[in-house]
Amino acid sequence: MSGHSKWHTFKKMKGAADAKRCKIFTRIIKELTVAARSGGGDADTNPRLRTIVAEAKANNMPRENIDRAIRRGTGEEPGVSYEEVTYEGYGPGGVALMIDTLTDNKNRTVGEIRHLLSKHAGNLAAENSVAWMFTRKGQVVVEKGKVDEDKLLAAALDAGADDMNDDESGWEIVCAPENFEAVRDAIKALGVEPSTAAVAMVPQNYVKLTGKDAQQMLRLMEAIEDHDDVQHVWANFDVEEKEIEASLA
Repeated sequence: MSGHSKWHTFKKMKGAADAKRCKIFTRIIKELTVAARSGGGDADTNPRLRTIVAEAKANNMPRENIDRAIRRGTGEEPGVSYEEVTYEGYGPGGVALMIDTLTDNKNRTVGEIRHLLSKHAGNLAAENSVAWMFTRKGQVVVEKGKVDEDKLLAAALDAGADDMNDDESGWEIVCAPENFEAVRDAIKALGVEPSTAAVAMVPQNYVKLTGKDAQQMLRLMEAIEDHDDVQHVWANFDVEEKEIEASLA
């Protein structure tokens, strides 16, 4: 989780969250459409859709946009048909990458992802070559200082969390995917808004990066996330915050 958490620290320090609101909305709209298509348009009976609707609201997406995306997924409104494709690859220093996309043209997307990886000292990998290094888990990150550590740990464990880890500037709570909503809601009930909350692909181990490799990895993550078809990027790198600060200097 360290790499994922540090990556969000990087984006926050850079001020990327506000600058990329349009990109965030585009990603969420695609996910709403696909979730509604695969599990139906009722969030009460579709857990995946319910999670994405909650994310949309947290990002202040207008209700009209949410409903329209759901209607496109259920076929009540015309729209582009997206396919879910996950690409696997390697970054600088042998970092493993899982790249989730929603695309209407697989040939175009794979070519562009391959180009981005090679441009930043990485390469596309064969299917299942790195997937075994990741486990699907619920993940909630809370900034330190926002809540008492003992209260946070107690609430998370009572709601079904497996563990809570110290990652310099934040607390990372992990749980089984089926417990994600309960854990997230228990933390919010403490009056705390998590920095991130998602069902993530969590690495089993991490690659420590410094210097040139760390800087290249941060640039690669930024380039991949900027791609219009990319929904999520998971990577098993760990960097110290001084590397993030150096990249922003």
